[in-house]
Amino acid sequence: MNKHIMDREAISKFAQSLRGSVIGRDHSEYDEARKLYNAMIDKRPLLIARCVDAADVIAAVNFGREHKLPIAVRGGGHNGPGLGSVDDGLVIDLSHMKGVRVDPAAKTVRVGAGCTTGDVDHATHAFGLAVPFGIVSTTGVAGLTLSGGHGYLSRQYGLAVDSLIEADVVLANGRLVTASESANPDLFWGLRGGGGNFGVVTSFLFKAHPASMVYGGPIIWELKDAPAVMRWYRDHLASKPHETLGSFVGLQTVPPSEPFPKEHWEKKMCVLVVCHNGTTAQGEKAVNAIRAALPPPIIDWAGTMPYPALQSLFDALLPKGLQWYWKGDFVKALPDAAIEAHVAHSAKATSPLSGMHLYPIDGAVHRPKKDATAWNCRDATWSMVIFGVDPDPKNAPAIKKWARDYWEAVHPFDLAGAYPNFMMDDEGGARLKATFGENHQRLAAVKKKYDPSNLFHVNHNIHPAP
Repeated sequence: MNKHIMDREAISKFAQSLRGSVIGRDHSEYDEARKLYNAMIDKRPLLIARCVDAADVIAAVNFGREHKLPIAVRGGGHNGPGLGSVDDGLVIDLSHMKGVRVDPAAKTVRVGAGCTTGDVDHATHAFGLAVPFGIVSTTGVAGLTLSGGHGYLSRQYGLAVDSLIEADVVLANGRLVTASESANPDLFWGLRGGGGNFGVVTSFLFKAHPASMVYGGPIIWELKDAPAVMRWYRDHLASKPHETLGSFVGLQTVPPSEPFPKEHWEKKMCVLVVCHNGTTAQGEKAVNAIRAALPPPIIDWAGTMPYPALQSLFDALLPKGLQWYWKGDFVKALPDAAIEAHVAHSAKATSPLSGMHLYPIDGAVHRPKKDATAWNCRDATWSMVIFGVDPDPKNAPAIKKWARDYWEAVHPFDLAGAYPNFMMDDEGGARLKATFGENHQRLAAVKKKYDPSNLFHVNHNIHPAP
């Protein structure tokens, strides 16, 4: 029997072992199934295993290992560098593992690995609770959490990994284990910031926190006011952690579409997106102090809204299938010279969707020790991302160049490492070591213990310790 027939038989047997489905290159859904969030990246996997439970994941890991296939793991599918897929290999697609179960008495939530943050927000909001996830509701919980996870509530409640209680993980040998402070604590430590290096997480258990109605939304100024806004943000907000106020600052372009007023379309802008998680009166007072301290904005949409509404406010601007290029840094200080460089380069943005955000990672993020989790950067003030975005593939080289030039101008003011979710696949090993700092050697040891052959290498890869 020739190899081709043997392979087809093996694939058929594999497909029969799953409750989910296996999609090969001859499947009618193949081209749709292999599409990535970032359309700048085009990969052609050999097989896509759409898993629906942990047993499917075990079968997929075993199949990939036994047939020596490179394995990529896709959760919510929001990964910027396209690490949720792989050419000529196996994609373990978890996007159908969508279960969410809230325990309002214990204030916990069990989350399937295919969930987006919006899936979780919808479930927890009914009980006046939330987990500190991101700023876009289409972001996948798995990828966000495994790289640390920061968002509107981080100053108040810490990173997503600081709320992680336990995780179920399929290891490279196909064994399912639970990782927590008491079970496989070294693996649990590595999962909290070390990415998908150690196995396939099938479910997460999080501590949930009070969050219901927030005072939030964007306040927008013309770019000429950006230096004043950014200096105020540096001096009066970020230096004094009012932990219920989790605002971020951005340099962008007013989108040329409704609901933005037409007279402001395509103006370069500075935006402060506020989120105050307290009473309406407290939020209004805090944001009114911002309004009083800064020049009059051109748009002010901050007000009381449900927390999930704030989380999904920008979803429509960022659909799947755009061209993306990210560059990130951790930032400890923001001197005037850095602000000048930011404003100068943001003015050169080649696309209305491109921009820069500075997310606060102070307050509660600073409380754990640097070695408490794999996430190492417990003393930075902000996590910065520069994002080049455009719907037209012809503009991909231009947004890449703009993002790289911008980053090169501001990086001398920043720390050496970055949030892994803001790093493309061209950063290099030195950059990853800088990101994990003193924790990198320990991560390599955890990798050696749980994945000594580096089966899970389609990620920001940590090589097993020698």
